Amino acid sequence: MTMAAKHEYYYDQFVSMVECSCSAADYLHETLQDFNMEDLSARMSHMHRIEHQADTEKHEMMKKLAREFITPIEREDIIQLAQEIDEVTDSVEDVLMRIYMYRIKSIRQEALDFTTAIVQCCKALKTAMEEFHNFRRSTKIHDCIVQVNSLEELADDLYIKAVHTLYGSCHDPIEVMAWTETFERLERCCDSCEHVANLVESVIMKNS
Repeated sequence: MTMAAKHEYYYDQFVSMVECSCSAADYLHETLQDFNMEDLSARMSHMHRIEHQADTEKHEMMKKLAREFITPIEREDIIQLAQEIDEVTDSVEDVLMRIYMYRIKSIRQEALDFTTAIVQCCKALKTAMEEFHNFRRSTKIHDCIVQVNSLEELADDLYIKAVHTLYGSCHDPIEVMAWTETFERLERCCDSCEHVANLVESVIMKNS
């Protein structure tokens, strides 16, 4: 394998890992749109397979990284990027786990607003990662980073409004607790996406 091909491997793996995040986000959105409490156990199993694939992609990259001396960007940045991307997929799976654990019976509109934003965040990250191998010349990465940052700000606003509405309209303390935690986990998904975007921006600054 040529040096160039070895370097492309890491960028390709980043794309594969973000594709797992996109799959998880799409599946969460689909699950909440067509919500059926009886299907949740099977839905969780499918989501866990997506998360497991993301873990496999990360572990393969770490094994290869451990054997190599020369990498396209700093070793520590590769490790941190892999971990941050993996955290996006983990955080998406965590939302579905909370909905299952708290036995949520119906989905609030605010949750769908969140999952729409999460799907958009992941798509922007995928575009950024597809361009990452060419970060010194790419004109798209910056726009993707700005988009993720904007969506994260939108998620912050969604969280505040969702919790405000919840506490004003719901009088069941258990349901209030369940949705408060679930909204927090949904907002955390967008935070995780922003962490990836900010790290990509930092790596580009260091290597430009």
